[in-house]
Amino acid sequence: MIYVIATLTVNPESKAELFAAAKDAIAATREEKGNISYELFESTIDPNKLVFVEEWESADHLGPHSKSDHMRAFGRIAVKCFAAPVQVQIITPEKVEKR
Repeated sequence: MIYVIATLTVNPESKAELFAAAKDAIAATREEKGNISYELFESTIDPNKLVFVEEWESADHLGPHSKSDHMRAFGRIAVKCFAAPVQVQIITPEKVEKR
């Protein structure tokens, strides 16, 4: 299992456009092979910060996801909405043992 955390900073005037585009991309992604969960959240501290939290069966599914038609369509719209570069973290569920 692998998690992807993508933090987006959007221009306030473009936020509605990004949400509209994200709706279709989220629905299609949830149908992709290997996807366990795919959610978009809005920061309670900064309303122009949005965070995608993704859970996948394995990293092998990320390549096909990023090349999918729905993600390419979302990307064409989203790139015009960003106020800063997207920050992406890929996280494995390795647990740190308690001391």
